[in-house]
Amino acid sequence: MFQRALISVSDKSRLEELGKHLAAQGTEIVSTGGSAKFLKNLGLKVKEVSELTGFPEVMDGRVKTLHPKIHMGLLARENNKEDQQTLSEMEGVLFDLVVVNLYPFEATLKSGASDEDQVEQIDIGGPTLLRAASKSFERIAVLSSPEQYDLVLNGTPDLKTRRWLAAQAFTHVSGYDALVSEFLDASEKKERSLSGRLVKELRYGENPHQQARWYSQVGSTSGWHEATVTQGKELSYNNLLDLDAAQSCLSLLPENSCVVVKHNNPCGVATGSSPLDATEKALAADPVSCFGGIVAVNGNVDRALAEKLNSLFLECVVCPSMTEEAREVFQKKKNQRVLLIKDADQFQAQKKRFISLWGGFLIQDQDVPDAWSSEWKVLGEAPTEAIKKDLAFIWKVCSQLKSNAIAIASDLQTRGLGMGQVNRVDAVEQALHRVQKFHPESKNLVAASDAFFPFPDSIELLAKSGVRWVIQPGGSIKDNEVIQK
Repeated sequence: MFQRALISVSDKSRLEELGKHLAAQGTEIVSTGGSAKFLKNLGLKVKEVSELTGFPEVMDGRVKTLHPKIHMGLLARENNKEDQQTLSEMEGVLFDLVVVNLYPFEATLKSGASDEDQVEQIDIGGPTLLRAASKSFERIAVLSSPEQYDLVLNGTPDLKTRRWLAAQAFTHVSGYDALVSEFLDASEKKERSLSGRLVKELRYGENPHQQARWYSQVGSTSGWHEATVTQGKELSYNNLLDLDAAQSCLSLLPENSCVVVKHNNPCGVATGSSPLDATEKALAADPVSCFGGIVAVNGNVDRALAEKLNSLFLECVVCPSMTEEAREVFQKKKNQRVLLIKDADQFQAQKKRFISLWGGFLIQDQDVPDAWSSEWKVLGEAPTEAIKKDLAFIWKVCSQLKSNAIAIASDLQTRGLGMGQVNRVDAVEQALHRVQKFHPESKNLVAASDAFFPFPDSIELLAKSGVRWVIQPGGSIKDNEVIQK
């Protein structure tokens, strides 16, 4: 049972349930503004903060709880004689329950509000209350979310639980502050916080013996957590990595494109005259590797395309929309994961990529290759418009492969992809092997390399196999020697 609770919430979900429970237990309720009005309208006895402090809410509610009498009641140590004496002299009171959630800064940000309105949603008093109460977790239970109310409704939290609640409150405030910081100035800073919100506990990680959790980034306006999973088994850690790799590549391509991914690498990519045409070309690019892969399409999926996909074993299918007939076809394979994403065009808006390392993490910009540019330096025979399209296409695909990478294409279809090799010659040989295996009659082949060619050997191999145009970033001290070859 609690002696005195301080309640100040923006989200009033379950507040009626909690308020009535506390009142029935004989807990004195001290509250602010809208929260006090809400509780009083339920017929509950509530003391407003201003009655306790002798100081009214001012500046349109900007100053409510920022008062010594409130914070003495939160920070006073129960077994400290000096604290208790000061509290008595100042006619303060102790709180043993604090219920606070913050202004809806994130929701307001997502709504596209003006800067002025957004600044008004920067909560000052709320985080201060949460931090002060959490510091006193040995005697105060802190509820920072309606999801935690059951811990009080079903009893009195013990010390271990109070410590956990304090940690949750600090985490919540940290994420909130990080989002405010990003809003005020999105440029790179000397200190950076990453804040996530748990989406789901995953069955396991990359391997069965590894634990894994899925978090959404606080403040994100789109992402896989917003996708609609229309059917199929639960998404796995590896599924999510492959989905992201597929969408990363697809986001670079025009309408009516398809990407097939296996183990984080595209294995078949194509642009066609329709979603069905693009998908057939992508699957035909490397039909062996596509088995058990993830297929991402950036057009509407109809019955014919659904039947094509259902004829194969795939881990996931992701698209922006589908017909009702396509949905019925997919339902014939109930374990087949099918996802709808509404904000696929927002993928590149996620401008940064993070990766953890020992003692820290790295941040880099998204790799978004340019379209064909007149500034690109052409050496040798000038490519036709069709060849330019193929070169721009394969340049984008190659950027999505693990280095060392070589990508070969013709007619907006990958014909051979070599990736993840420890030297460029092996990547070339791997790509050419797939060309010979699946597309031996290919003509007008173009190739892309994700980095410069340190020696002429890779170019010589490509030329002997019928590749007439190569796009690469250059930068080797032997560029001229390689070009002359």
